[in-house]
Amino acid sequence: MENILVLNGHEYYPHSKGRLNDELFQTIVEMLRPQLCVKTSVLQERFDVKDEQEKVLWADTIIYQTPVYNYSVPALFKKYIDMTHEYGVYFSGNAEAYGIGGGKLTDKKYMLSTTWNAPAHAFENPDLFFEGKSVDDILFHIHLSHKYAGLIPLETFACFDVKKNPDVTGYINNLRMHLKEQLNLN
Repeated sequence: MENILVLNGHEYYPHSKGRLNDELFQTIVEMLRPQLCVKTSVLQERFDVKDEQEKVLWADTIIYQTPVYNYSVPALFKKYIDMTHEYGVYFSGNAEAYGIGGGKLTDKKYMLSTTWNAPAHAFENPDLFFEGKSVDDILFHIHLSHKYAGLIPLETFACFDVKKNPDVTGYINNLRMHLKEQLNLN
């Protein structure tokens, strides 16, 4: 049975309480639990670095459910990455080719599941705000941290326009389909 770590990267602010993020996180956990071995981490509830590293080492796949604040993950999620991605645990480095070949997590995959207040069309047109860049382009730094550790990316999932025009039912249905495809579930 495959081991899955599902991490809730939300950080609370009065203007961003995290209800949608929590609902998506719970959807992932409830969908995967019957078929797979699932552990969870909710960063807002505090975390222990060594415990989190053990969970990552245990997991075959890590799924991050996170909002995007100011075009990046929340500060608490970034802190989690900074504290857990430790030399000797996730990577050993490679003096010959920086970032290539030193990862210790090469048998693991990860997936980003994100929520954005931006509408989807803002990413599609080079004349609009994101200048034609994709969600993955904007979150490239998060992907690099995982690449350095040797993890293999699954396709990123994104919900758009979550504050102005939320479609919670549509987001959940799309997330379920995405998980089925990415994790080869029945």
